[in-house]
Order: sequence, then C-alpha cells, then structure tokens
Amino acid sequence: MDIKKDVKQQFGKSADSYVSSAIHKDGNDLQKLVQLAAITGEEELLDIATGGGHTANAFAPLLKKVTALDLTPEMLKAAEKFIRGNGHLNVDFKIGDAEYLPFSDGVFDIVTCRIAPHHFPNVNRFVEEVQRVLKPSGQFLLDDNVVPEEDDYDLFYNTVEKWRDYSHFRAWKKSEWLRMLEVNGFEVYEIHRFEKTFEYESWCKRMNLSENEKDKLSDYIRNSPQKVREKFRVTIENDQVISFQGEAVILKALKR
Repeated sequence: MDIKKDVKQQFGKSADSYVSSAIHKDGNDLQKLVQLAAITGEEELLDIATGGGHTANAFAPLLKKVTALDLTPEMLKAAEKFIRGNGHLNVDFKIGDAEYLPFSDGVFDIVTCRIAPHHFPNVNRFVEEVQRVLKPSGQFLLDDNVVPEEDDYDLFYNTVEKWRDYSHFRAWKKSEWLRMLEVNGFEVYEIHRFEKTFEYESWCKRMNLSENEKDKLSDYIRNSPQKVREKFRVTIENDQVISFQGEAVILKALKR
C-alpha cells in the first residue's frame, strides 16, 4: 500500500487521540519551538502536517495569520475543533501534501513542522518545498524524532517505530538532517537535542496496535542486544516493556 494512503488511514483512525496525547500536547519542545522563532507579530506562518494542531495553536495568538496543513481530513477537522475551541480565528485549515505544497513561491515568513517528517517518503522533496514557499531569510522550525549515528541503534529505533505504526517511514540521523538542509539552501542557525520517554502502553495504544502485535514487539525489544537496551534506556518489569527513551531535535534554519 502507498505510504501516504497508510498515513491517511492510520491518522484518520487516531485523530482525536493525537489532540489529547500528552507527548504532543504538553511537550517542552513546543515551548522551545515558539522561543526559537523571531517574531514581530506581523508574520504569516505555515504549519505542515499540523496533526492535532498544537503547533498552530501555540503560534496563533502571536502572529498575523497561521495556515494549518495536513494530509488527513479527519486530523484537520480535529485540529480545527481544538484551535477554534481556544478562540483563535486567524488560522486557516488546508488539506495538502508536505511534498507538494499548494502555495506560491515565497509567501510565508515562518514554516513549522513538528513530530511529522518521519512519515514523509521523500523528505528531501519536503525540504525543497519548504525552501520554495518561504520568503528570503524566512525561518524553518523543524522538530522531529531522530536516530543516533550508529547504524545498530538506527535499525532498532526505525524497526520498532515501523512495527508499531505502519505509516512510519524513517527517523533520520542528525547528520542527515544537517546535510539535507544545507544542500537545499538553508543555513542551520540553531539546534537542540532532547530526550523523549515513550510509555509503552500508551505509545502502542495511540496507534491501535493489537494485543498480539504489542506482545511480539515487546519480545523484540526485550531480546535486543544489551547495548541497544542500555542506549534506549529500556525499562522492563515482569517481562513487560514499561518504557524506553528516544531522542529528537529542534532545528532553526534560515533560507538563504
């Protein structure tokens, strides 16, 4: 099945749970994303793959206009309900593909994308499109899960994410993000790394993983090499995975 159909199917089922998900709603990364933006109040912002709408919602009171874009109609409806419920009227909602943005060149002052690019099958095309729709010196604020540089750790993390969520494409290495941005006309201005603890039960539940698959995935994690379990701080109690730790980065890049 086409990965984009997978994304729409998976997130269509999970839309409301993403609005209420603590890791999406309350993450400290969201505050950091807002802090990194240089804002006068007159900017127009595009939030790509808005999901539950948390990033668009956080920026809406600070800017002239926000456009929230998502591939999945159900997700966009859930985001609109959430954002309108908070009284923000300067947000437009648009269905669209991150790799084929339905906008003219050079129209946005800021583009944000939070906890989403690991679903994009052609992430390089996505970066090119962000560069295209930004004004000169426009700000790109990127926030996503990444993998360590070591291949064994890369393989483990992408395996468990794909297992739990078939719409996952790839979490990239930090070095891969730096290269993609710089070869596509961006200067990386600031980068922050932070750790994310995934509570196994809620992490699986958010993607409606069956009990059988949840148990098989738990076995895979428990039987991984010790160095992998140590790297990802896997917590196990009574032969059950309780949590593990991943990492993410926030990047601020400027169009040059």
